[in-house]
Amino acid sequence: MAEIAVMGHGVVGSGVLEVLLSHTDSISKRAKEEIHVKRILDLREFPDLPYSGCFTKDFGDILNDPEIRIVVEVMGGLEPAFSYVKACLENGKSVVTSNKELVAQKGAELLALAQKNNLNFLFEASVGGGIPIIRPISQCLAANEMTEIAGILNGTTNFILTKMIREHMAFGDALALAQKLGYAERDPSADVEGIDACRKICILASLAYGTHVYPSGVHTEGITSITKEDVGYADAWGGVIKLIGEVKKLENGRVHIQVAPMFISRESQLANVDDVFNGILVRGDATGDVVFYGKGAGKLPTASAVVADVIDCVRHLRSDRKILFWEDAKPDYVQPWEDTPQDLFVRVSGKEDSDSLFDLAQQVFPEAVRLIRRDEEQGETGFTLSDVTENQLKAKIPPLEERGLKLENRITIADF
Repeated sequence: MAEIAVMGHGVVGSGVLEVLLSHTDSISKRAKEEIHVKRILDLREFPDLPYSGCFTKDFGDILNDPEIRIVVEVMGGLEPAFSYVKACLENGKSVVTSNKELVAQKGAELLALAQKNNLNFLFEASVGGGIPIIRPISQCLAANEMTEIAGILNGTTNFILTKMIREHMAFGDALALAQKLGYAERDPSADVEGIDACRKICILASLAYGTHVYPSGVHTEGITSITKEDVGYADAWGGVIKLIGEVKKLENGRVHIQVAPMFISRESQLANVDDVFNGILVRGDATGDVVFYGKGAGKLPTASAVVADVIDCVRHLRSDRKILFWEDAKPDYVQPWEDTPQDLFVRVSGKEDSDSLFDLAQQVFPEAVRLIRRDEEQGETGFTLSDVTENQLKAKIPPLEERGLKLENRITIADF
């Protein structure tokens, strides 16, 4: 029998217990050993649950129990999760986690500690919830040079954008609906969903390239600046707007990584990933584009991925298993976002009619290609630019303003 502990009994933690208890026989067959939850760490009390006797408020009850060989961390946040996980790995216990913040910030250190002690540190559920992506990148696609990974990694923003695209809702109305349905926080300040997506793309980048990419060094935008006008211009261009987490390996050995709203073509495999679903595209030199699709969050999808990692740990308790590993990065590993050439959509406004505004914009950007959206109003115009850096765009703002033009928005144009 394999004794395990679960730290945290929130949405995911309770889901883990539900999956383990409702699929006991099949899980035991796959693990080749019965799995028993000996301890559950939580500060709250749950006297009405059938496993209420397993609860403890003392982490020491888990750490100092030699029978517990695997610990599931589903508390979330950086502390005390990091201290607890580190202590478990230092004391001979493998760890499974769904905590994207923990993996994104401390992955290199914890993976090194697991390798040193011949233990597992597994985190399939930290990216994409129930979508399998960690193992495919680390194992199934390992023969490829992965030139690019791009994904719709947050269901809340994808739901809002879907409503803006399909039903022509304003951002505020779509957000209100997402909040009503429980898909969004009541106070979505600081574009928290963009930060969520940033952590996930950093984990995938670190895994794909073997070098830790920290969220603090990544350019991150949310979708609060996106308007119905931008959606209309994307449609005129031939695509839709999605919040994308993207990483590319550059020829100079560095990586370009960002999270931002992007125009993506209707031909893209990510264009029809709608509502609360996630989609992740991995571009390999041998396989071409491979796409993973499914629910990126939720109690049972995430719990399913956690339990799969537990099964993997149990099956390899008595053998070496050092599959996942990445090193700390050098300070200049991530290329500055402002210096990376990209195709951009630009929307400007002014007091002139749309034709005149575009003529003025072309005086600053001779290469600009105009877009005309349905129901375009006077006093605005939109256009695309090729291979321009953010620094180059910023340098053009004063000349635009001298001509009576105001930069309303700029949106990256994706190439996948």
